[in-house]
Amino acid sequence: MELNTEAELTREIARLRAELARREREAADKELQLERYAADLRETFKEERALTQQLTRSYRATVRALSNAVEARDAYTGKHAERVAAYGIEIARAAGMPRPDAPELEFGFLLHDIGKVAVPDSILYKPGPLTTEERALMARHPAIGAEIVGQIEFLTEATDIVRSHHERWDGMGYPDGLAGEQIPLPARVFAVADVLDALTTDRPYRAGFPLRQARAMIMEESGTHFDPTVIDAFGAIDDTVFVQIGRDAW
Repeated sequence: MELNTEAELTREIARLRAELARREREAADKELQLERYAADLRETFKEERALTQQLTRSYRATVRALSNAVEARDAYTGKHAERVAAYGIEIARAAGMPRPDAPELEFGFLLHDIGKVAVPDSILYKPGPLTTEERALMARHPAIGAEIVGQIEFLTEATDIVRSHHERWDGMGYPDGLAGEQIPLPARVFAVADVLDALTTDRPYRAGFPLRQARAMIMEESGTHFDPTVIDAFGAIDDTVFVQIGRDAW
């Protein structure tokens, strides 16, 4: 557009300035809207995080109550679930597992023996050796436990640990006879923690082994009972870590 007079030029400059001011106001309004939106998102995130933390605390309380109920039937193990959960998390961390402190991992560790609620007292408390039939009933507890936790939505990710914690690297475990990497990694980690606690705890038929002896016994089972990679990670953990866990859980 050709501007022929000074007046026209002045009016055009004024129009352009007004247009620029309008666009600056629109930009400022949009910036303010974005800031409010971001603030709303931050507040929503804080509220959701608080609710998630509250829910996780409730889940943990529920799981610990279930774990205590299971252990109440087998009192001589005394805090077994809490110790093996702590051992297992430490071994998982050493083995480089992602999210070793994840709630679902801890839940699986704590509830590994929940299937024992279906084992008759006559078998659970039997002082002598079990018969073939009794051993078969006892060997069902991982599968029964997996059925129990698998029906609870927030525990579904713990199912693999509960079902497979008695599997062996060489395929001679139960209930599914899985071998090697067919066994879920969390279950392979937990198997080491479970046996460590079993060996170092006093039982009606024997005294617990000293920690170093128990660790040596476990290391000897690398490649047969246990995943060699997990055993390497286990072997790298200092004795003092396990000693402290054992003290804290009593």
